Amino acid sequence: MLEPEHGPVIQEEVEHSHVRCWVCVLSCLLLACLYVGSLYIWRSSLPRDHPSVIKRRSASVLLVSALSPAVVKAWMHWADIRVNAFVLELMGVRLEGLVPAAILPLILTMAFYLGPLVHSVMDNPKGFSGELQSLLDVQSWRWCVRDAVWLRNQLVAPVTEELVFRGAMLPMLVPCTGPTAAIFIAPLFFGVAHFHHIIEQRRLHKDSMSIILMVSGTQFLYTTLFGAFTAFIFMRTGHIVGPVVCHAFCNSQGLPDLTSALQHPQKSAILLSYLMGLLLFLVLLFPLTDPFLYGPIPVCSLSAPAASAC
Repeated sequence: MLEPEHGPVIQEEVEHSHVRCWVCVLSCLLLACLYVGSLYIWRSSLPRDHPSVIKRRSASVLLVSALSPAVVKAWMHWADIRVNAFVLELMGVRLEGLVPAAILPLILTMAFYLGPLVHSVMDNPKGFSGELQSLLDVQSWRWCVRDAVWLRNQLVAPVTEELVFRGAMLPMLVPCTGPTAAIFIAPLFFGVAHFHHIIEQRRLHKDSMSIILMVSGTQFLYTTLFGAFTAFIFMRTGHIVGPVVCHAFCNSQGLPDLTSALQHPQKSAILLSYLMGLLLFLVLLFPLTDPFLYGPIPVCSLSAPAASAC
């Protein structure tokens, strides 16, 4: 006799769920627009790698990143989200499990880059010792920290992009999509955000529109795939430090150069290292990101109890 009374209640819950999802998506879109839009508040005819442009844009994205916890807090209010965790904890800024979260995802990423790393060692006249000496060269590090491009690529971009596109967006998507779907949806915002480079390429008239679109499409593909990887790390570890460190490492290495590997005199050894690296990556993917290593994951409190990724 009571069944008909449940109809309006269920319908109200469904409508509330739809509203919550719209709030989640629009909040993510707002953050993405704020991040990209902040790059263009400074009017300049100079290229993006000019030190003055880098300094201004870095200040803009650092400000947006600093405001991102406020956006997440506002989203929690609008979407009526109540969890027993601080906003920064939901965004992966926490102390428990910090050391393994900084080291193990980096080891995983380096395993994937085994081929390029071996390639670099083979091209160094001094071999592995030469690479190690270069890595520990204090003068080289001093030069790096004085270089605006290096600071942008290795520090500002990894910290701000991961905090906004992973740390802020994933907690907002999880209640609507679930953790697994969020891992694949959040990177789309990250990939699309990189289309803004088309504006600068057209302004500088460096290439034809067809080439610019082809390059931008390729960039969208690999940034989206990379975004899915760092989103996976974030959801498995509950830390933002892992994605930041992996992002910085990947920026330092660039895309693996298979063309150069195929033309190398010792291409068999290099290609074997590429294969071994891929296999190591796949074998270590879940063991090195086992949530048991990192303690309770705050962002998982936003998902349904049966959610698989948590």
